[in-house]
Amino acid sequence: MTTQLKTIEPSEAPANTITPMTMLDRALANGAGIEVLERLMELQERYEANQEKKAYSAAMADAKAEIKPIVKNRKVDFTSQKGRTNYDYEDLGKIADVIDPILSKFGLSYRWRSKQDGSKLTIICIMSHRDGYSEEAAELSADNDNSGNKNSIQAVGSTATFLQRYTLKLAVGLAATKDDDGKAADPDEKISENQLTELLDLSEKLGVDKIKFCEWAKIEAFSEIRRTEFQKAKNAILAKGRQAQKKEKADG
Repeated sequence: MTTQLKTIEPSEAPANTITPMTMLDRALANGAGIEVLERLMELQERYEANQEKKAYSAAMADAKAEIKPIVKNRKVDFTSQKGRTNYDYEDLGKIADVIDPILSKFGLSYRWRSKQDGSKLTIICIMSHRDGYSEEAAELSADNDNSGNKNSIQAVGSTATFLQRYTLKLAVGLAATKDDDGKAADPDEKISENQLTELLDLSEKLGVDKIKFCEWAKIEAFSEIRRTEFQKAKNAILAKGRQAQKKEKADG
């Protein structure tokens, strides 16, 4: 059987580049002892892991540069004992349609891992690169969604979909926008009723203290948030939700 060897171009491995592998080759040629060889092998493994992480970071940066804000394609509008809930959002399928081809182009993929603790579900979004590096890029938890007439399985499924959507958005750094036919928001215009409801519902879902959030944002109420600050406020709520969950874990 003939072994096919890969041709290394000069741009890939400059002649003056010294890597742990070249050091290992020299050590083998010079008859180095097993302890030296083991240390060089460990060094090579760390070197390869670092190269994989660098490739992942570069791929994520390139992908994010091509991903545009995702237009919201779904509407929620219902009335309950708490009042009317009305807002627009982008569903998981819409997000996947937009980002999957771009992520794939740069060798990136994602998956989720979940864990259940009583009525609380935790979803972790894991981002991976084709060179081998992967990381748990985002984690969020929420109670099972028992609203409406859902059975126990549907309650878990509803929360899972919600958390998958938000952890993916956090992992990739996605932004969403409502299709307004190109009309720009007035910098001083306050958020719409739909946006207000979305922020309030998200705060409730993630257990974010609304009073403390308002103190942090230096506002009297959520309704004072400007439209141009909507996405920033939403990201802040998500971040504070993660902090609250970490604190809860530490205290537990």
